[in-house]
Amino acid sequence: MSKKVADQIVEMLVANNVKRLYAVTGDSLNELNDAIRRDGRIQWIHVRHEEAGAYAAAAEAELDGFAVCAGSCGPGHVHLINGLYDAHRTGVPLLAIASTIHTAEFGMDYFQSTNTTRLFDDCSCYNELATTPAQVPRMLQTAIQHAISKKGVAVLALPGDVTALPAVESVTSMQNFRTRVESRPPNEEMQQLAQLLNEGKKVSIYCGFGAVEAHDDVIRLAEKLKAPIGYSFRAKMGMQYDNPFEVGMTGLLGVPSAYHAMHESDVVLLLGTDFPYENFMPVKNKIIQIDEKPERLGRRAKLELGLCGKIEDTVKALLPLVEEKPDDSFLKAQLHLYEKVKENLLTYVNDRGGKDAISPEYVAHTINELADRDAIFTVDTGMSCVWGARYLEGTGQRKLLGSFNHGSMANAMPMSIGAQLAYPDRQVIAFCGDGGLSMSLGDLATIQQYKLPIKLVVFNNRSLGMVKLEMDVAGLPSNQVEMVNPDFALVAQAMGFIGLTVHQPDALRTALEKAFAEPGPVLINVMTNPDSLAMPPKLEFDQMKGYALTMSKMILGGRMDEVLDMVKSNYKHLSELL
Repeated sequence: MSKKVADQIVEMLVANNVKRLYAVTGDSLNELNDAIRRDGRIQWIHVRHEEAGAYAAAAEAELDGFAVCAGSCGPGHVHLINGLYDAHRTGVPLLAIASTIHTAEFGMDYFQSTNTTRLFDDCSCYNELATTPAQVPRMLQTAIQHAISKKGVAVLALPGDVTALPAVESVTSMQNFRTRVESRPPNEEMQQLAQLLNEGKKVSIYCGFGAVEAHDDVIRLAEKLKAPIGYSFRAKMGMQYDNPFEVGMTGLLGVPSAYHAMHESDVVLLLGTDFPYENFMPVKNKIIQIDEKPERLGRRAKLELGLCGKIEDTVKALLPLVEEKPDDSFLKAQLHLYEKVKENLLTYVNDRGGKDAISPEYVAHTINELADRDAIFTVDTGMSCVWGARYLEGTGQRKLLGSFNHGSMANAMPMSIGAQLAYPDRQVIAFCGDGGLSMSLGDLATIQQYKLPIKLVVFNNRSLGMVKLEMDVAGLPSNQVEMVNPDFALVAQAMGFIGLTVHQPDALRTALEKAFAEPGPVLINVMTNPDSLAMPPKLEFDQMKGYALTMSKMILGGRMDEVLDMVKSNYKHLSELL
């Protein structure tokens, strides 16, 4: 039998070290499905929804450097969109094969036809449609090279009939080429950078994910500058460990110490961060930004100096140019504040809550204590993300995945699938919101089908907690945020694996220990306090006014009991505000 285009695709994917493909099979993908079956070197992961496949592939790509998902014609590849947006905005190398209708039906408004070029243009760095066998190997190699070199999503649209045609051999390389280019600002700009840092009396450093690989050199730089180090949520696992200068995160999920350090310094050095929340960015300081992508410079803050370069290369070259500062009083003051912040965070942990109102802070803190030192965590967008941000700690081996730029719900569970398949011997723990998990319950069946030992912890607060908080801040009484949930533990059991429900705080640790000891998947449904709030590190007057207005409207609307519950649950925040 002559080699088909589908066989050629499989050969190229194998040459690029692809181990699995995430998809729901369908007619236009059937030839590729069969080629994968006959070859035997790639595993077809049969997800229940293509969005879950895109998220699983995105997680694998972030951890391993490249992954592949696919969608059949029309609705199949349309379902990929949200996960592809997330992957592209996160900057992970991902190939999406968008199978489509037969070429003879192009332009005829045929059943399940879409315009793949228009559909995927905004969430990809490469997006092309192959219509002949000769195009396929060349376009596939180009797509893979784009995804890896540009760190984004590459889409190859592929008519189902083309995959069944005889392959045309090409001179195109079968594999990808990963090259590391050394990149730092020129010497003149390095001298400018060093001069600004040397002249600064109080310097702070804020690190994004782009600085993670430079961990050791950033620590050395902070030691010379006597500078506190803050970091983004995505950078936390890579910057917090073995770091005597860390003062936590700023931003909506952060803590007051990092916010204070940045605002009290006279020079702020931003390393590898595209921090989006301008309300938390200082405005009276001299701000220096260094980033690998020059288009990011200055778009979040007014800069004294903006430089383009890899953080690892730039900081290494900077170290000999900066002078060691003799005065560490500013650093000591920020570290002292951080210790007080950590004490306040433990207040929430020690107040463990009550029946069906378990403190979510206590849940996250306990998971952090029990989890392996090399655990991989995934977090849903929303309140469960807040608790992960505040209480999960970096060890240098742990990984943390989430929808940090796109901000989608329902990402934690499918991301855990990709993480566990990529690292079958590591512990994978998903922080699931009840809202997020409700969107994607079907793929619990995928976890069971492939016997993935994922531990799913559901922060079941019976509401869309973050949306409720946003409405409160805006002075709007919460409306249509309550969740009437199924029994998630019973749903897990119906899928074929262990499901537990925790009603009392005293039962939490034992339940988690039991779950983490199980060799297979477990869902732990924790009934958390629906009234727990997460205060940002800086509370604006308008936000406080919004809270007060919300409370007043709720009281006038006959919801006095809810107001009292909210006050009782969050009195601990007074120590942060006073």
